[in-house]
Amino acid sequence: MANQLQNESSPYLKQHAHNPVNWMPWGEEALQKAKDENKLIIVSIGYSACHWCHVMERESFENDAIAQTMNTLYVSIKIDREERPDIDQIYMIAVQLMTNAGGWPLNCICLPDGRPIYGGTYFKSHDWQQVLLQIAKMWEETPEIALDYAERLSKGIHQAERLPIAPIPEAYTERDLHHIVTPWKAQFDTINGGYSREPKFPLPNNWLFFLRYAFLAKDQSVLEHVHFTLQKIANGGIYDQIGGGFARYAVDGRWHIPHFEKMLYDNGQLISLFSEAYQQRPIRLYERVVEETVDWALREMLAKNGGFYSALDADSEGIEGKFYTFHQEELENILNEDASLFIDYFHVTKVGNWSEEGTNVLYCAIDGDNVALESGFLLDEWENYLREIKEKLRVYREKRIRPSLDNKQLTSWNALFLKGLVDAYRVFDKQLYLDRAIQTANFIKQYCFWDTNLLHQPADHNRQIYGFLDDYAFTIEGFIALYEATFEEHWLHDAHSLAEKAIETFYDNKEKAFFYTAQDAEKLIARKSEIMDNVIPASSSVIVRVLYRLGELLDKQGYIDVADQVFANVFPHIKQYGSAYSNWAIQLLEHVHGNNTIALTGKDAVAWRKQLDKHYIPNKITLGGTKSNLSLLKDKGGMESKSYLCKNRACSLPQNSVVELLALIHGNRDSSQIN
Repeated sequence: MANQLQNESSPYLKQHAHNPVNWMPWGEEALQKAKDENKLIIVSIGYSACHWCHVMERESFENDAIAQTMNTLYVSIKIDREERPDIDQIYMIAVQLMTNAGGWPLNCICLPDGRPIYGGTYFKSHDWQQVLLQIAKMWEETPEIALDYAERLSKGIHQAERLPIAPIPEAYTERDLHHIVTPWKAQFDTINGGYSREPKFPLPNNWLFFLRYAFLAKDQSVLEHVHFTLQKIANGGIYDQIGGGFARYAVDGRWHIPHFEKMLYDNGQLISLFSEAYQQRPIRLYERVVEETVDWALREMLAKNGGFYSALDADSEGIEGKFYTFHQEELENILNEDASLFIDYFHVTKVGNWSEEGTNVLYCAIDGDNVALESGFLLDEWENYLREIKEKLRVYREKRIRPSLDNKQLTSWNALFLKGLVDAYRVFDKQLYLDRAIQTANFIKQYCFWDTNLLHQPADHNRQIYGFLDDYAFTIEGFIALYEATFEEHWLHDAHSLAEKAIETFYDNKEKAFFYTAQDAEKLIARKSEIMDNVIPASSSVIVRVLYRLGELLDKQGYIDVADQVFANVFPHIKQYGSAYSNWAIQLLEHVHGNNTIALTGKDAVAWRKQLDKHYIPNKITLGGTKSNLSLLKDKGGMESKSYLCKNRACSLPQNSVVELLALIHGNRDSSQIN
């Protein structure tokens, strides 16, 4: 018989609906049951694309003996970490405090009031059964031990990422950047790119920081490492060489063997990163990666309502990566006379480059395209040939049983992908990218609001999950990006309304901090701030950066004041671990080097913006149009095209061309030397 998860909408929860465990969804019924029966709670958290979540389900949660133990001694609650990141955040901190490690599946044993007393990630079935029996025995015989530990652990959870209010420095300096970057770049892997560690995560915000830092600080060695890393990632097996799109991480140190799940949030950010890297150094590989990744998302992740789905599973037919891998014989049969070249190009072998069964994960040499060109192909000829071969292999692969799709539509992840599409549009000037970005923004406006409140995902028959700080922050960021690309001010007005709501809902004026959950949200065992940047930048860093940007665009000093204080609180911690504060570090770059606020007026404003975007200026804000009430534009109306460089609320004399503007930005340097 199915358990209560059969009534849920989350694909991850539904995956567990027929386990013999009497799973319940998070909610008042489950929490009250634990209190009424004085039973410990199992909080088990994962997500649908998680390989080891599936393994633990097969080994433990489908095991009748283990299920009987769980059903008899515990109240078992299953949570989709993507649906309830607020709950996941608290129990992840608890497990990290207990074990110095974290990940998914995440399993916590808690008191009837929800306070954790034991936890970990993946457990083998025998170990899980022993843990269950031992903890239940302790609760029955010596509950005071559990109560004491829960009290001490809860204090640690409350204190994690809670920062004192710090004085705002008079200025931030190059020296501050040096203190952050010097220990950080010591971690570079000069052989394989990225950092010297395994597994290897792309961490797009890290490399976005280093790209901008290297350019602004004129640090050529860091700049070369960024491009080396991006080319290693793009040529590796972590990138789907046939269908486009990136897996979540590589399990090895060479970017070769991926953990095959594909997440919308990774790909949105990587589209942004590779687009910006192309703008700084126009490498054809970057353009190809952006094009193929957008094509993948439009083909496999786009819903009829205009929003994007969340993820593709790592497994198909119960085997990790089965959908994505090839045997040499397959390539020989599909490609015929073309097989020999592409067997070499994709490093395919008879014995297999991944497993003894002849399984190959396709990857390319970093100079693979150059080798092709040196062998006699013209650039366009090679690109067309490669595209045809990839399409043949993709069509063949489509006949396989596909990985399952997580069809949740998360507001924050859609906003991240929206931003990626806008960034790609501004660099490559493809109207399709802008059209899809606007479609995504309209999806958020139509389906992800409840009255004036932003939702975490569209409402379903069970509930409305109100938006968290990251939903607001990334949506604001996406709407600002649409304004700067189009100069259509309704996007800016939408961003402004959301910013007002975010400050009202998440900002604590006493602690001078943004909390992840709203003031009137469900009361959990702690209310947390999200400070440290991870694979996705922290919600606090994103809201601070958009408040600075809106403060400049809308002349809102109050926004800048809030951002100044929150940034000052975080600033002393950045140098301790730069990789975990990369988005804050990008903001520090803008404090040190300033922002070029560029006003473009007249009938050619958008055309001039396109011309400007052919040049790499990482620290810029653009605004423009023929008629506006924005303070930097309202006295600059009319159809005659002019450009202005504005700093510290003062603008230059009008410039008559983008070339003149670029010379002004770069201190009268020859604009041809900008890149």
